[in-house]
Amino acid sequence: MTISLTVNGVTHKVEVDPATPLLYVLRGELALDGAKYGCGLGQCGACTVQLDGKAIFSCVTPVAVAAGRAVRTVEGLGTIDHPGPLQRAFAEEQAAQCGYCIAGMIMRAQALLDANPHPDEAEIRRHMQTNLCRCGTHMRILRAIRRVAGLPRDGHTA
Repeated sequence: MTISLTVNGVTHKVEVDPATPLLYVLRGELALDGAKYGCGLGQCGACTVQLDGKAIFSCVTPVAVAAGRAVRTVEGLGTIDHPGPLQRAFAEEQAAQCGYCIAGMIMRAQALLDANPHPDEAEIRRHMQTNLCRCGTHMRILRAIRRVAGLPRDGHTA
């Protein structure tokens, strides 16, 4: 079946089974490999992308669900030469260790910041709790998000 997908503002026609996970289409058909396959169960967040501005697990989302809707991946936030603000903050806070979870973390955080540019500490933690980092860089990830949100580095207000 031919499915029309708009990914990072570009429309693509893909010939796939409608039940194929969106992640497989992004990586295999469109060569967008920022989102990673982690658990395949929607439990780790490595595959997180945005669908109409909401963070979703692309490993458990059938591609047919994304037809006619806006998909945004980490590649749509910036480039190596011109990273987006959140990508820059992640680099400045050295939030990546192995880097496997980072694209998903960035996409979940971006969805929050797009909806609320100035979330409080509790909102950031609640929103990010579904994405896992096996290397333990959660504190650096939170600092990067706080930086973009204009909050103190330590998460405490005066």
